[in-house]
Amino acid sequence: MAAIRDYKTALDFTKSLPRPDGLSVQELMDSKIRGGLTYNDFLILPGLVDFASSEVSLQTKLTRNITLNIPLVSSPMDTVTESEMATFMALLGGIGFIHHNCTPEDQADMVRRVKNYENGFINNPIVISPTTTVGEAKSMKEKYGFAGFPVTTDGKRNAKLVGVITSRDIQFVEDNSLLVQDVMTKNPVTGAQGITLSEGNEILKKIKKGRLLVVDEKGNLVSMLSRTDLMKNQNYPLASKSANTKQLLCGASIGTMDADKERLRLLVKAGLDVVILDSSQGNSIFELNMLKWVKESFPGLEVIAGNVVTREQAANLIAAGADGLRIGMGTGS
Repeated sequence: MAAIRDYKTALDFTKSLPRPDGLSVQELMDSKIRGGLTYNDFLILPGLVDFASSEVSLQTKLTRNITLNIPLVSSPMDTVTESEMATFMALLGGIGFIHHNCTPEDQADMVRRVKNYENGFINNPIVISPTTTVGEAKSMKEKYGFAGFPVTTDGKRNAKLVGVITSRDIQFVEDNSLLVQDVMTKNPVTGAQGITLSEGNEILKKIKKGRLLVVDEKGNLVSMLSRTDLMKNQNYPLASKSANTKQLLCGASIGTMDADKERLRLLVKAGLDVVILDSSQGNSIFELNMLKWVKESFPGLEVIAGNVVTREQAANLIAAGADGLRIGMGTGS
């Protein structure tokens, strides 16, 4: 029977062992020593935890200028990512790339839905006029998925604000021929142009209303804040957002043909943050030319190029201006 060692010498004993448990990353990846590896060859061993879980950060660079809070991205496949998937990927800290197996208009509409899901200041709110009918307002609610429309004298932004129409105003109205001016909420609570986002959110908390309309000194509508967005901020603190607009980040894919240029113009107009040049072999003259055109035409748009599996492929795309790369070529390519 082995002698019982003094517990005080436990650390010294482990130092005397010929090697620690497991292998270092360098040893694992040394193909000269042990050949190739598969996922089943890996087992992560537990170690000493000397930090709190709240200190852990999973922030990951997606491109040169976009950082995600979690390292998860959904693929631009028609069975994977459309507006709903892209929205929830962004809410949870990742990002979704909307596929291009559809018309350019449909793809741009999906991007627009993601971008409109959450806002800071809504600088281009959908506005209606006092003479819009209740039926038209209900149709707009179905089209856009919400019913908080500011009402201005001529139905345009930067015109005098006269009221707001909400779901409560039209929910039980059966006569769709009635005019909005007959059922709208008049004299809504407003904020003065120039207030900060945090100041506006504080007003929203106090007034307990669904939205705060921001007007200039003449009472003209300038922008809007939504209580729904404030709640989303609380429920999804890690959401991937644009630093400028506070809208959710959204990606999309395009091909490498000339026809894809007009598609990209529509996507950028819809608010696209990052585009994937979707090709099974990224190191082609078609992708290189498209990449250069995108960077020249839309210098503020982040571009992910690929797919690549070699250093030479990667170098060509990086030199052409790629902000990120898609790595890996499999049977699906």
